[in-house]
Amino acid sequence: MKPSEANIIDILKRYSFEKGVWKQYSPNMSIIGDLKINSARIVDIVLDVEDRFDIEIDDDSLESIVTVQDIVDVIEQKNKPV
Repeated sequence: MKPSEANIIDILKRYSFEKGVWKQYSPNMSIIGDLKINSARIVDIVLDVEDRFDIEIDDDSLESIVTVQDIVDVIEQKNKPV
C-alpha cells in the first residue's frame, strides 16, 4: 500500500458510517457505493485530501473520482514533477 493510499483511507474512515466495509477493503472500492459514504461528504473529503497533500483538485479531476484508487491517481498526477 502506498503512503498516499494509507492517508486517504484515514480520511475516508472519518466519513464512513459503516465501519464493517473496511474488512473487505480494496483500492477499487467505490467511495459512495461500496464504502457507503454519503455523496454530500465528497466535498469534505476533497478538502481534506487537498490539505493533507497540499494540492488542488480541479473540477475535471473531481469528476473522475469514483474509487479509492482514483483519488490515489489524482494525487500522484498532481505531485508529478513538471
